[in-house]
Amino acid sequence: MSPSSQRIEKVYEQVISRNPGELEFHQAVREVFDSLPRVLSRHPQYVEASILERICEPERQIIFRVPWTDDEGNVHINRGFRVQYNSALGPYKGGLRFHPSVLLGTVKFLGFEQIFKNALTGLPIGGGKGGSDFDPKGRSDAEIMRFCQSFMTEAYRHLGDRVDVPAGDIGVGGREIGYLFGQYKRITNRYESGVLTGKGISWGGSLVRTEATGYGTVFFTQHMLATRGRSFDGAKVLVSGSGNVAIYAIEKVTELGGTVVGASDSSGSIYDPDGIDLQLLREIKEVRRGRISEYAQERDRAEYIGGAPVWAVAEKTPVDVALPCATQNELGEQDAALLIAAGVQAVAEGANMPTTPEAIRALRDAGVLFGPGKAANAGGVATSALEMQQNATRDSWSFEYTEQRLAEIMENIHTRCAETAEEYGVPGDYVSGANIAGFTQVADAMIAQGVI
Repeated sequence: MSPSSQRIEKVYEQVISRNPGELEFHQAVREVFDSLPRVLSRHPQYVEASILERICEPERQIIFRVPWTDDEGNVHINRGFRVQYNSALGPYKGGLRFHPSVLLGTVKFLGFEQIFKNALTGLPIGGGKGGSDFDPKGRSDAEIMRFCQSFMTEAYRHLGDRVDVPAGDIGVGGREIGYLFGQYKRITNRYESGVLTGKGISWGGSLVRTEATGYGTVFFTQHMLATRGRSFDGAKVLVSGSGNVAIYAIEKVTELGGTVVGASDSSGSIYDPDGIDLQLLREIKEVRRGRISEYAQERDRAEYIGGAPVWAVAEKTPVDVALPCATQNELGEQDAALLIAAGVQAVAEGANMPTTPEAIRALRDAGVLFGPGKAANAGGVATSALEMQQNATRDSWSFEYTEQRLAEIMENIHTRCAETAEEYGVPGDYVSGANIAGFTQVADAMIAQGVI
């Protein structure tokens, strides 16, 4: 084992001992560290400045109580989190997640990923993440409003357009951002538009922000496919999930000539050999807030596969592209084997860390193009930063111009990952390219700013 690898293992052991039980965080750190032996050998200044140790420790971790009352007057207590991870490149930037599964380790893994994802955009934003174990499902608008107001009553003191700028994530959409922003404005007596992104278009939001993560994932995949002379035209595609990211990924794939034959939610999956009817899917998920099984009931040739991930559809049809757009660790080694057998050419992560390390290894060993989330799904945060730009200049851009900016950013991210992988002797390895490009940019900024 080289001296660089020994140093990495030593720091990784420290990460595990200082953060016990936070398995997702350990996984995120491991995935980045595996790309770094060549970097440390080439740049000994990173070792001398203890960049590994410093970058794994958040600058600030905030945990707070969130009390609220339901519509019957019962008092509930949830826990709120904001991890301000790294501000070497700019104000902390990252979403808020409202979901029962949210723990400190969840927020830390997401925040750690966000550091490098934000760096890859080329925009001046640092990394952070936050959320709560509150479950918005089944709650009335009034209950969600009271929860958001209570959450912001504590969180506001840690936020600001030059300090920390949250956005939405799972369980936090336009409704929640509106309630959060209203409470921030009420408490501070300032109309500070840039303090939250994902706002409504009529009060400071950006066009394309809703579509950005799904569109961006498809743009990135398009550039990966082009390296092998392929495109989405005529491709059969599987997309996991049926939320915001998945819906707009399906929309853009269809626009580019692909056919999405499978989608899913937490209850199961659908297979539609004629291609997903996006209008029907949106009606079910966004208007009725129903289950994806309803889709199969209303489409003659569609089939519902209860309790199975969308990757099971690969047993029924050839698959050219797979886009995991739901949640972490949803695509495992057996799922990867199904996709490989079905002829998959490319997999790109629309969600955060949705592919297990074993599945990534299997896909790469099989020669499948693999786009990691910190690169492939960076379109969401990139467009959030564009929203911040518009807020700062009191401007509003057209849909076409903003989508063009997004497409340019995703092309630049792809180019940067590919060129970095080539530079460090691992051509075609987008995981290493993304990790190294993001890490070196943040590390250089940290060294320039001293030991802080």
